[in-house]
Amino acid sequence: MKTLLRSRELSCPSCVVKIEKALQNVPGVESATVHFNTGRIEVEHDPAQTGVSRLVEAVRAAGYEAEPSAF
Repeated sequence: MKTLLRSRELSCPSCVVKIEKALQNVPGVESATVHFNTGRIEVEHDPAQTGVSRLVEAVRAAGYEAEPSAF
């Protein structure tokens, strides 16, 4: 399953690395890609193992805000 999140707090490329790493450590996440210019976060994951709220939690634990997105 692909879930889209959005963060408006990306201020540097190291933010991208921190968020991607945090998401990739969540059980069930297959891949995570953060687009610095748009704040778009694409996460491929197994919904039976990880829900959207857990993905948002992981981003917050890394120090950034995120919300589900449709774009």
